[in-house]
Amino acid sequence: MPQPAAKTAPLLPWDVLPSSVFALLRDLPIVAAGLGLFYGLLTLAHYWAGPVTTQAEIQLSLGALPKYAMFSVARITIAYCLSLALTLVYAYVAAHNAIAERILIPLLDTLQSIPVLSFLPPVMVAMVALFPTRQLGLELGCILLIVTGQVWNMTFSVYSSLKSIPREMQEAAETYRLSWWQTFIQLELPYSAIGLIWNSMMSVAGAWFFLMACEMFVLGNRDLRLPGLGSYLQTAANAGDVRAILSGVAVMIAVIVSMDQVIWRPIIAWSEKFKFEQVEASQTPTSPMLDLLRRSRVVSHLLRVSLIPAREAITLYFAKRSALARHGQRHLRKWMGVGLSIAALAGILYAMGKMTVMLAALSRSEVRSIFWGAGATFLRVELTLLLAGLWTVPVGVFVGLRPKLAAIAQPIAQVAASVPATALFPIVLLVLIRAGGGLSVGSIVLLLLGTQWYILFNVIAGATAIPTDLKEVCDIFHLGRVERWRRLILPGIFPYLITGFVTASGGAWNASVVAEYVRFQKRTYSITGLGAVISQATEDGNFSVLLGATVVMAMVVVTVNRLLWRPLYGLAATRFKLEN
Repeated sequence: MPQPAAKTAPLLPWDVLPSSVFALLRDLPIVAAGLGLFYGLLTLAHYWAGPVTTQAEIQLSLGALPKYAMFSVARITIAYCLSLALTLVYAYVAAHNAIAERILIPLLDTLQSIPVLSFLPPVMVAMVALFPTRQLGLELGCILLIVTGQVWNMTFSVYSSLKSIPREMQEAAETYRLSWWQTFIQLELPYSAIGLIWNSMMSVAGAWFFLMACEMFVLGNRDLRLPGLGSYLQTAANAGDVRAILSGVAVMIAVIVSMDQVIWRPIIAWSEKFKFEQVEASQTPTSPMLDLLRRSRVVSHLLRVSLIPAREAITLYFAKRSALARHGQRHLRKWMGVGLSIAALAGILYAMGKMTVMLAALSRSEVRSIFWGAGATFLRVELTLLLAGLWTVPVGVFVGLRPKLAAIAQPIAQVAASVPATALFPIVLLVLIRAGGGLSVGSIVLLLLGTQWYILFNVIAGATAIPTDLKEVCDIFHLGRVERWRRLILPGIFPYLITGFVTASGGAWNASVVAEYVRFQKRTYSITGLGAVISQATEDGNFSVLLGATVVMAMVVVTVNRLLWRPLYGLAATRFKLEN
């Protein structure tokens, strides 16, 4: 008896197309994105090569927002690429050279404690002097200011990861005689990937946070403005235009969410393969964009003809160099190190001499205001870190242990971390003034909004990196919640947690320049604090007070790092190191 024909699913339009045509259609978004990127680069090159305009007219119309968004995204992207290159070089040298480590890590502590506004005068003067007639000078100055706000936590993250690589993995690399490049590419960079990616998201979020200070500022008697979302929001805040503020924030949120789906979500899903574990995780993050890129013939062809041959050539080059006799190389490195040390020492002595001359011009009242401000800001920063840690640690662990929840919570947290509180803060400040709290309470709120995300993102990264096999062992032995936190979660996230607190501490001191000194509707609100001293000195062009306040801020941050955070870093690299 003949069987009835089985029902088949109806054919969709693309099911009847040839595979080559379907592949072409699938690659159309990638090709379109590439052409759009190329057009954007041409537009930026034309604008940056044009004559310098220090006071660009900032239009508050909605039609100007797409162009301003493109300019801001370009600055942040270039700044991130520079920060990533500096991070990898700086962290690698500090982690592998004990002598350099004793210099570079205290220097990193010092640099991350210096606010963006303290970098502003020398950076802008230097860049404008290099390109006095071209817009490129101001743009490079703005980009370097963004770098100073986003590079430090990335560097701390990679350095911490390199110092905590399990010993048996390092011994395996030595046994197979991998060159330093092979070890870096195949072991060290993959092991650092998860922490670096989450701190990269925090760095980009921090760049958005300080965008208003980087794109529009007062230097002495000069009002410098660059077209972008930051200057748009600052102009809207100064004018008290709530509609423009909300429109600018909405566009910024749309850009951040788009970047999350197009860039960060695929990278997070791709980095899952670098997780240090011996069993497969039951839940892993996914990304439709990553699936699209993996199936794309255009991307596959570009990788095959460019990236893969270049990677193989570089690997072969360093492998051959590592096989040569090393005596001459060691001798050369020794003399190069001596030469660089002498040059660095000479530069430090020269800078200290110039600084001493400037600091000698400070009056007694100015010195008193600097130290009173340092004490007030120190108390605010410590209270901020305590409040931030109370909620970010449990929430970060809860999110990091659940990849599906992380896929939802991560973009929300990134948007919350990225939206400049300085854009909405004037409105909040007016409410607090009417309620009686004023800037005393408002400064704590703004510090929290600017720094708590450093801890949250690092805790999520640490919880995400906990191996699945260790979690399954806890399930097998039926460990309770308290015992699980004591034996697995806290030791697992400890290196990331320390990195989060170190960078949050530096970020809080940095954010004090906008939390303690606010301009809104042509009025200035300020309270006692080192950030207010720095903001006022920058606006007045008083470089002696600016230098003195910056030096005191750096000394406080470095002292706290030396006495508290650095010993905890050593504990993370020894007792809480994941190894057999």
